[in-house]
Amino acid sequence: MDTQMKFKKVALAISAAVTVATSLPSVAEEEQAIEEVVAVGTRLQGSAAAVIEERKNQAFVADILGAEQLSRTGDSDAASALRRVTGLTLVDGKFIYVRGLGERYSSARLNGAAVPSPDLTRNVIPLDIFPASIIESLAVQKAYSPSMPAAFGGGNIDIRTKSVPSEFTAGIELGIGQNINSDKGYTFSGTAEGIPQVLQDAVVRYRGNFDIGEVVDKNGFKDQDGLTRADQAIDIIKGFVTSLPRDIEVKNESLDPNFDVKANIGNSFQEDWFGGTVGFMLAGSYDNDWNYSDRTTGVIDDSLSENCTSKLETAEDTINSCYVTLKASEVTTETERMNGVLNLGYRLDQHNISYSKIYLEDNERESDLSVLQSPNGSTVRTIAGTGAAQRSHQFNYEERTLDIDQVVGQHTFLDYWGLGVDWQYTESKAQTDIPTDIDFKFIDNYNDDGSYKNSIVTGDDNRVTYAFTDMEDNVKSYSGNVTLPLTFDGIEITLKGGYDFMDRARVYNTSNFVVNNKSGISIPVNFDSSEINSITSYLDSEFIDNNTFLLTFNEPQAPAADDYIAAQKIDAGYGEFDIFFDNTWRISGGIRYEDFKQVSLATSSLIFDRVTMETIYDEERILAGTVNEDNFFNALSLTYLSDGNYQIRFGYGETTVRPDLRELVPVAYYDPLTDIRTFGVAGLKSSDLKNYDARFEYYMDNGDNFSVAAFYKDITAPIETILRVGDEDYTATFVNGEEGEVYGIEAEWLYDLSGVASGFFTSGNITLSDSEVSIDPARAGNLTNPTKRMTGHSEYVVNMQLNYDSADGQHSGSLVYNVFGERILASGIGGRDDAYEQPFHSLDLVYTWYPDFNSKVKFKVKNLLNEDQEVTQSDVVVRQKDVGTSISLSYSYEF
Repeated sequence: MDTQMKFKKVALAISAAVTVATSLPSVAEEEQAIEEVVAVGTRLQGSAAAVIEERKNQAFVADILGAEQLSRTGDSDAASALRRVTGLTLVDGKFIYVRGLGERYSSARLNGAAVPSPDLTRNVIPLDIFPASIIESLAVQKAYSPSMPAAFGGGNIDIRTKSVPSEFTAGIELGIGQNINSDKGYTFSGTAEGIPQVLQDAVVRYRGNFDIGEVVDKNGFKDQDGLTRADQAIDIIKGFVTSLPRDIEVKNESLDPNFDVKANIGNSFQEDWFGGTVGFMLAGSYDNDWNYSDRTTGVIDDSLSENCTSKLETAEDTINSCYVTLKASEVTTETERMNGVLNLGYRLDQHNISYSKIYLEDNERESDLSVLQSPNGSTVRTIAGTGAAQRSHQFNYEERTLDIDQVVGQHTFLDYWGLGVDWQYTESKAQTDIPTDIDFKFIDNYNDDGSYKNSIVTGDDNRVTYAFTDMEDNVKSYSGNVTLPLTFDGIEITLKGGYDFMDRARVYNTSNFVVNNKSGISIPVNFDSSEINSITSYLDSEFIDNNTFLLTFNEPQAPAADDYIAAQKIDAGYGEFDIFFDNTWRISGGIRYEDFKQVSLATSSLIFDRVTMETIYDEERILAGTVNEDNFFNALSLTYLSDGNYQIRFGYGETTVRPDLRELVPVAYYDPLTDIRTFGVAGLKSSDLKNYDARFEYYMDNGDNFSVAAFYKDITAPIETILRVGDEDYTATFVNGEEGEVYGIEAEWLYDLSGVASGFFTSGNITLSDSEVSIDPARAGNLTNPTKRMTGHSEYVVNMQLNYDSADGQHSGSLVYNVFGERILASGIGGRDDAYEQPFHSLDLVYTWYPDFNSKVKFKVKNLLNEDQEVTQSDVVVRQKDVGTSISLSYSYEF
């Protein structure tokens, strides 16, 4: 990737914004006087009024989060902001769980359009890729309406981006910060640019078989000049090894501070030809963050003793260990995000047309230096017991991009009973490229006193693994809606109908090469503990020449496969009504028809003949990966509006949740949420849901509001993750349960505390819920608990904020607290208990100073409590991550 070239595109946008903005005339004297009388003492309450009004007027239960609320909490992206919404929790910093249901039960759209996901493991968009700076509001609809896609479980999230401004605006923001854990870390240089061309050619020439005999036969070697045929073949294979990137240098050094820069410029102009208004908005940002963390990951023994130990400090500990394996890792991650947004708009009377170009890029470079001990593994290695441990140095570089072109139109025809028409056409492409994914393996040996002795490369296979992955996902989405308002005596009726189309295609390819020590003997590669970080430098050309290190193309043979292709098409139409009776009763509902077609097919890069092709593309395999469904989905909502300030809602909806694209193909991948090797399975069925909602909302004149809701979901054939156990590790796959249910209550509030302390107000929400899923024991394998809570479900979620706005409008602050109850991360098997992610108490502080009308200084501290993330199984910690406390400071100026 030419990172510099991609950065220049964003840099040009930022430079243009800054250049234009800084050339503006200074603010006049009389305008300076206005600053002193601007009422900004209730920044959040005032800005939230429109958001509250929108939520109040929704026919179906929804929560709205506005741009000022995002700024108030200091959240930098859509994912972290959404955890403030009632009943929502954030997983892995990317995925949102709604009402205790996993990410498969939520969906996300951008300005009402379907867009693809650049995440390799899920159809759901990783919401951390959307920066808060481009978001106008986030709408979370928790009750289904027919105008929404039927793939609805916990909720639908609509990310609404900022549009063309009505007048000139420009601004710039600069920020700096750091995590307290990240004063030092392990950086690495040397990045692969994908599969070397010599290897691409070799895969075709040798049909993926790099055995010595195959190379001899393909080249027709004969013994000559003192070289045997095998020697000549070995020289060629060693050339394949040397073509791979091996110049990776690891350094333990101070990490750079995090920094970001954002800029925007926009304006609207009157045009004389038709008398309309033309506008534009251009925005760009660049963000670079470093993070270091200590992590532990363990697989517990299937027969835990009551007094087993979770430490491996002595020989006695290793004999009585709770673990099969225990890995300690030092992980350093650099995340680089760039985005650019261009909006063009035209407005003429009651007609608006706008075009948006959104480009988001998210690059991640990660080093993982780990030591793995196996006190109860198939090969026992412990430092205190046997004086040995397995060392792994992993290096990963991943590029994710999302490129979106969208045209939106809104029209009102006043001469035709106020008929309203809106439409959108969106083409988007998500790409993920992993040009570097390298794993070096060694054995560390230790002296009797526990001091480091040396590191060796064992005389067997898979000493170094190189993986290259790329994925492209293209989506075309268009929709249109027609709205007709009708008014009669005491009755207001709005009729709505529309069409929604989505066409999607995904191609996923991965190639794995492994370096093998064919000498059959162990080779020492390091003797000095101070040089352990640079141990990967041993694989130089001289070392390869002097030793028998050969290469294997590690592609599974047919019918097994590790690549896949997939396509999906949805045609949908709906009709909806919304009726007001005497401004007291409101009944809304309708029906949606969806024709859903999907094909997911495992494929391989080793298709070189008709027999292999017919095996891979066998008719039964194609049918097993095919879903062809069409159905009607109903929804009904009843609302009572009092003469006072409260309303009561009741809702019912029938929806579905479909398997992800890759869950229907038997292709393995590592799930980033669990670090477990996961396999898809053909024949997985969709889950049908019946959703029931009731909600009471109370709105006070000063903007304070309170709501309480109850919900129940009945799920048929819920999709659950089940585990299998190998010698020393887990694998996972999917199965349809028999039935499941989720139910609970939630409360939300915004309340002014000025009667207690001037300038203070509080906001927050609490969700209490429970769930149960049952899996047929015949399909659950050796699952410990066939009847259990649903994977990912939390019994409680709490969000609370204490906010302050000074009377002079120059200061505001928020203390933001979030916690979720323990949730099943993976189901236990073979007598092991389920693995529970433990509650994480997040306490953040955001303080903002407004020195003048145009400037803003923001100070933010995240994870004030310095909590660690933990996963336990049978009360033993099996996963731990040191999160650390982050501090940041930013300055912004609006021209």
